[in-house]
Amino acid sequence: MTDSPESWPPEAEGGGGERVVPLFPLSKVFLYPGVIMPLHIFEPRYRQMVDDLLDRQGWLVISSIVDGHEQDAEGTPPVYGVAGLGEIVRHTSLPDGRYLVTLAGLARVRIEEVESEHAYRQVRFEPLREVPPPEEEAEALSERLRQAIFAKSEVFLNLPPDLPAGQLADLLLQHLDLPVDEMQQVFAEYVVAERAELALARHSPG
Repeated sequence: MTDSPESWPPEAEGGGGERVVPLFPLSKVFLYPGVIMPLHIFEPRYRQMVDDLLDRQGWLVISSIVDGHEQDAEGTPPVYGVAGLGEIVRHTSLPDGRYLVTLAGLARVRIEEVESEHAYRQVRFEPLREVPPPEEEAEALSERLRQAIFAKSEVFLNLPPDLPAGQLADLLLQHLDLPVDEMQQVFAEYVVAERAELALARHSPG
C-alpha cells in the first residue's frame, strides 16, 4: 500500500499547479489506489515519457483502452474517462533504453485530454473523493467483501482487520474476470457502498 499524497487534491508540479500529466493507455489494465504495478516500458514515446518524468514529480495516468479499440494501441486509442493516477516509485534503466518501472496507485481521477507538445498524450485530471459507507453499515459490508475475497482467492490472504471497505471492494474487483466495459463501470464508482455492491453482485463463489 502507499500513502495518499501530502496535499489533497493532488497538485502536479509546474504550470502554476495545473494538474496535467502524461497519459499511458493500456488494454484491460486498471490502476487502483494503493496498488503497486510493475511496467515494462519499451515503446519510444513512452520511454521519452519516463525520461521526462524522472526529472519531475513522476506522476502519470493509466487509463484502460475502450473495449473494441485494443488494435489501436500503437496509435491514439480512445480511453475511459475515469482512470488511475500513479507515481513512479522505482525504476531501472536498461542498456537499450527500455525501462522497468514500478508505479504506486494514488487516486481515482476523472480525466480530460489536452493538447500535448510531446510524442505521448497528456490529460488534465480531477481527483475523485471516495464517499465512505455509513458508519453503521461499514462493518457488515466489509465482512461480506472479506468472505467474497476469500472465496475467490486461491491462496490464503492475511487481510488486515482494519482494511477499509473501499480497499476491500477494490481487492475483490482484482479477483474478478469481467468484460472491460463492466470492469470500468465498477472501477469508476467512487461511492464505496455502491462500488462494493456492484462488485459483490458480479461475484460468484466457486
